[in-house]
Amino acid sequence: MRGLVLILTVTLMLPGCAIRRIGIPKVHRITIQQGNVITQDMVDKLKPGMTKRQVLFVMGEPVVKNPFEHDRWDYIYTIKPPRQPTAQSRMTLFFEDDGLVRFTGNFVPTERESPDPPAESAAG
Repeated sequence: MRGLVLILTVTLMLPGCAIRRIGIPKVHRITIQQGNVITQDMVDKLKPGMTKRQVLFVMGEPVVKNPFEHDRWDYIYTIKPPRQPTAQSRMTLFFEDDGLVRFTGNFVPTERESPDPPAESAAG
């Protein structure tokens, strides 16, 4: 009889211990970042004719320096947030005679309006 009461008690208590109420801990997932962070501000500072040293100051060391093509630098940045697709940014810089010639990638320089020329005075 005790066994039957015990089984009946346990059976009645089990629904109260449903898995959704226990709160099983979830696996912590981290954001994975690789490469050089590339920002619009950095790209806006790039100007044709800049030396490699000046570009290093603005952009940092490139992720990929091709040992066979010294005048091409590749910057790649990937970020993988938890449960989201991977985002990737790329920039490729091309040099000639130690000067920046052009660059391609996910970013383009911001068009900045030139300041208005000073107004001429009316006094003559």
